[in-house]
Amino acid sequence: MKVVKRGAEAVVTITEAHVVKERVPKGYRAVELDNLLRTGRTKREARLIALAKRAGVPAPLIRHVDPEKGVIEMSHIEGDKLKEVLNDMPASKRIEVCQIIGEQIGRLHRRHIVHGDLTTSNMIFTGSQVVFIDFGLGEINESIESKGVDLLLFKKALHSAHWQIADECYSTAVNAYQKVYEKADEVLQRLKTIERRGRYFSER
Repeated sequence: MKVVKRGAEAVVTITEAHVVKERVPKGYRAVELDNLLRTGRTKREARLIALAKRAGVPAPLIRHVDPEKGVIEMSHIEGDKLKEVLNDMPASKRIEVCQIIGEQIGRLHRRHIVHGDLTTSNMIFTGSQVVFIDFGLGEINESIESKGVDLLLFKKALHSAHWQIADECYSTAVNAYQKVYEKADEVLQRLKTIERRGRYFSER
């Protein structure tokens, strides 16, 4: 197995066929609390991935879940992180991909699935699909506010990693999002409010 990601909460290892995400114990937390958090977060992420697939959003196939050990075993998605290839795509392909992203975010939000970390590092481009991965910060949340924050994170991620094409990518994705999610306009209006709120606090 090859360790591909070692984060604050989990270690991700990969083989040719599987990806294993393990939430590691935290020595600074009381054992009972640590077990409770790792078990709950593991169950939640596995459920969100399954719900995303049901909503029509490409995501890894869950092969095995061991909540007590904090382990999720998933299928390995062959492809490239979108972060690494988006900038170099021909304009027509890039627009197509961003439309797909917007549609898929819309499908998630219709089911009240908030991804929580919508960056192009958490999207795998297979050549024909954009697969969403890493739902570790996600949740089920019906509020317009939470969906506005989700979209704002996506917008900021584009401007951080793809600043030269960020405006084009974001507007393309948003147009597709509006066609899929009936409350998209409410979410986008709330996003503007959240942005104004953020500017107010940063200027104080």
